[in-house]
This record gives sequence, C-alpha cells and structure tokens, in this order.
Amino acid sequence: MRVLIQLRPSPDLVAAVAAPDLTATTADVTGDLPGVVLDHSYTPVALPRAQPAMTGGDPLSLNQPLIFSMAPEEASVLVRGEISDDESSARLALLPGRHRDVVGVYADPVIETSLTCGGTPPVGTWQDVARLLEVAQLEAEGYDGTGVALAICDTGVNAAHVTRQLGRDITIDRDRSWNPGGVSGEAGWFAVDHGTMCAFDTLIAAPRASLIDIPVLLSRRQGGTVMDGLLSDAVAAFAHLRTVLEAQPAATRALVVSNSWGSFSPLWDLAPGQPGNYSDNAAHPFNIIVGSLEQAGADILFAAGNCGTECKDRRCAYPARPIVGANSHPQVLSIGGVDTGGERVGYSSQGPGRLSDRKPDICAYTHFSGSKAFGDDAPDSGTSAACPVAAGLVAAIRTRWPASQLPPSQLRTLLHRTADDRSDVGFDYDYGYGVADTMAILGALKRRAERHRL
Repeated sequence: MRVLIQLRPSPDLVAAVAAPDLTATTADVTGDLPGVVLDHSYTPVALPRAQPAMTGGDPLSLNQPLIFSMAPEEASVLVRGEISDDESSARLALLPGRHRDVVGVYADPVIETSLTCGGTPPVGTWQDVARLLEVAQLEAEGYDGTGVALAICDTGVNAAHVTRQLGRDITIDRDRSWNPGGVSGEAGWFAVDHGTMCAFDTLIAAPRASLIDIPVLLSRRQGGTVMDGLLSDAVAAFAHLRTVLEAQPAATRALVVSNSWGSFSPLWDLAPGQPGNYSDNAAHPFNIIVGSLEQAGADILFAAGNCGTECKDRRCAYPARPIVGANSHPQVLSIGGVDTGGERVGYSSQGPGRLSDRKPDICAYTHFSGSKAFGDDAPDSGTSAACPVAAGLVAAIRTRWPASQLPPSQLRTLLHRTADDRSDVGFDYDYGYGVADTMAILGALKRRAERHRL
C-alpha cells in the first residue's frame, strides 16, 4: 500500500525542505526505514505543526482556532513510500518510538474527480448560471476577479478550449502553476478534460481571475486512469500554493483553491480509528496542510461529492457519511449541487461530514450546458461543476475584499448567513445553509463596508 511517512529530522534538514529556493531529496531526510520502498521521485514536503490557540484545547480537533508553525524545530517532513499489504510488522516498526525520526505513517489513498450519473440532459445553460449569479451586477460593482489568483487543482486546463467556449480571452498564470513529479505538460496546454470544465465554470462569475493550473490528478499510479491521483501529490500541491500565497503582499492576499475531487471508498484508505487513516482523521498531514493554507489566507473549496442517495456514483462505497477527509474539513467550503431551477440534484452528497458535522456548507449550480469539455450535448455536471461555480463567486468577492479585510473564516460565515435557505430548519444535510445568493452577499458586504467607515 502507498503511504505518507511523517519524519522529524534535524531542524537544519527541515529548514532545507521548507526553503522555496532549496530542494532537499528523500535521501537527504531519511535514513534506514525497514520494510519501506521509498519513492525518490517525490520531493519531500514540509508540514507545519498544528496546535490549539487556546490553553487546554484538544490537539486533535480541527473545530477550534489553531496555530500553524513552520519553525524548523517544530515542523516535520513528509516523504512517500510503499509498504507491502501483508507486512503489517513493517508498519508497526515505523510507529513513533520504534524509529528515531518517524512521527507517523498515513494512508496515501487514490483521489478521483467527482463526475455524476450520466444519461440526463443539461438543465439550462451557463448563461442561465451567469444570470442566477447576477454576474452583470457583480461586474458593475467591480467584482470580476481582477488581481485574484484562482487555483484549479484537477486534470489540467486547456486554455484555448475555454477561450472558445467563453468567447473571451482568459489568463493562465504559468509562473505560479505547478506539476506533480512525473507529469509533463505546460500550464494551459493540457488535453480537454475535467480540469478544463472546472476552469470554465470558475470564470462564469470571475472572468478576469488569473488561473493557476495544478494538474494534481494527472499523477500516475499502476492501473490508474487519467483522472486518478494520489493524495501525496495534493499535499505537495498545497505546499506549493502556500509559497504562492506568502509571496503576495499581506494587505492584498487573494487565493481561491477549487478542488473537484475526493476519496470514494474506504478500501482506498486505512480503517477509521487507525492512526494513519485519512477519511476520519484530523491529524492526517493533508488535513493539517489544508488548515494551514486557510489560516494563511486562502479560500479553499471542495466538491461535496456525488454519493447522494437518489443517484449515487458507482464508485461510492462508504455505507454512510460519504463526505470524507478534506471534503468535510471545517476550514473549507464543501459545495453541494442544485440545477438552474434551484432543486438539489440527486447525486449531490448529503451530510453529516466526517471531520465536521455541518456539511455541505452551501450549494451552487450544476448540470448545465457550459464548457462542452465532454461533448456538445454533455452537461457540466456533478458537484465537480458546482464547486468551481462557487469558487468563481468567491474569487469575484476577493476582487474588492482581500483576506486581510475579510478572513476566509468570516467569508464562510457570510456565505452561510446569506445563502437562500431551502428548508424549514436553517441548516440541513441536503442543501447545507442553502444556495449561494449573490445579491444577499453584495448587500452584506455593503453593510460591512459602511460599518468600517463609521
């Protein structure tokens, strides 16, 4: 099985891994790890230490303020390797206390895109989505994504296709884009596929955002498909995005990260309760690095997934609570799907989430005719489309409200409070807090600006 191994070597080695201008190798930071075949093609990643901001806090809970430290004496390092499925003793030998530098061993499950049940035609068009999102009003008030970095973590973007379908030029930030190890290709020039759909959908509400192309799902594994990836590559991608964010001026930071993928099966993971589990484990390195990126000022959105009871994706294998791992992280926006008529689509995963009970957070539009990435008659569908639609709306907001003025946690609360409630009880596990409501958001932002002027 594939695993992520968390090590705490000397502070000098941690500093070498964390430094953006230095490249430490797996061989530099590991010694002898019995029973492990190390992946030397994987560049080690520095992982911040998470600890409660308040004295007496639960060190394993994400539902509280946390402090993330990258100080060399506190941070750790992640490397990737493989342990034979029948060599459980090798895994035990790596547990803390058995090896000098090892902190923990974690699952590195496959991650895949969130498409949907096929065979049903689109409901409306992307122009209908633009109308429902009040894009004309957003642009009239200066909310168009200008100056906002919008990362598409997916299968890569084909900029020419997006340009043709939108009928306007788009911006690919090639300098800040990033490929996983072993993935060739240039930002904006990948094959038309799932990532191209996601890029198109983000630009409905934020046409002037700068896209950062992160083809994390093109990482290869034996027997995989073009839409498979490994969670370890997502860890490395988020570490890269942390350097992108910290290079922005603190007063104007604006980074939105769209993730239309997740883990569908417990067979891809260690069992819940085991220290290395991902789906239920707040201490998994990816869940830690997600929280640290959000605290640094990034807005992170994940698709809720397509394991809804009415139309479940064939890959869905969790018997209950299918919003797992980072898709249910309390510091991200987990996005469910509605059609352009405002009705929840049957494949949109329902809560509660595994890391945070109140998931999904909100819903956005999906199952419309848009990018034509899968053919002229195929809809942009699944929570795969809903997530980037919502990410585009967040990027539009960031045009005038950087993280220094409206931290990600406060923006999430604003989106919750302004959502168009579709139930009689406020939050519910079908729609979350409701469907994103642009005019209510703009009204709340105006009131906030007036209070700050007083």
